[in-house]
Amino acid sequence: MNTKPFTSGLGKNAVMITRVADRQWHALDDDLVVGRAHAQHRPDGRLFVSIDAWHDVAFDLLAEAMLAELPSPLYTLVDEADVELTAGWRRAGFTIRRREWEYVVPTDPRVTGLGEVLPPPGVTIVPAGQADESLLRAVDRAIRDEVEATVGWQSMPAEVVPRPEGDTIVDPSKYAVAAAPDRYLGLIRVVRVKRPRIGLVAVRAVEQRRGIARALLAHALGTLHHSGAPAAWAEVQESNQAAAALFEGIGARPMSSNLELVR
Repeated sequence: MNTKPFTSGLGKNAVMITRVADRQWHALDDDLVVGRAHAQHRPDGRLFVSIDAWHDVAFDLLAEAMLAELPSPLYTLVDEADVELTAGWRRAGFTIRRREWEYVVPTDPRVTGLGEVLPPPGVTIVPAGQADESLLRAVDRAIRDEVEATVGWQSMPAEVVPRPEGDTIVDPSKYAVAAAPDRYLGLIRVVRVKRPRIGLVAVRAVEQRRGIARALLAHALGTLHHSGAPAAWAEVQESNQAAAALFEGIGARPMSSNLELVR
């Protein structure tokens, strides 16, 4: 356990930074915890850091302690509306890498206009929980390889669900797929935690512009609507104009934005 003193003037004692566990730190002021920091590898291999501190002194000291021990590059994700938190990371040398818009997506087909949308000829939608796992993993791997070969998978919204090393399908039951007779062409992942979240909708490059993504959305949103969920959420990178047009075309609206920062 490592400690680092700093005379803050905020209390009788100096603020102390203590590493309490691997990649976890606390800031103590007169034995009171006034800040916490931790670092965690995301499924794509990048190291993300976060700090929750009562005041700027604790934040800056926690950031200094983390940066001294962790390898670069480091990433963090903040709500763009949180100006104070963004300023703290900027003081620590982080810069904006990209912006993600968070969309609220209606599920009612009378609003989305997806009620009559069907997949193209020769394609069927396999509901979540019914997909063949080997074919699901094959299309997921193929799509990831295609994205990596072009814009890079790191351009996709940050993946936060823990998964075993090398496994990109956390829970096969969360995926609905677009299927041809011999293979899968696309997929959509919907996760329900506090609210339904569309974590991924993607189609093989050679199958795009056939309406498969709209058919997957029609199926997933229709299923949510029938279950009583009035809306879902999705993140779209600012530069991904095709994804933004897809969601906005069904009545989705950006409600907030997140900044991914890097140092």
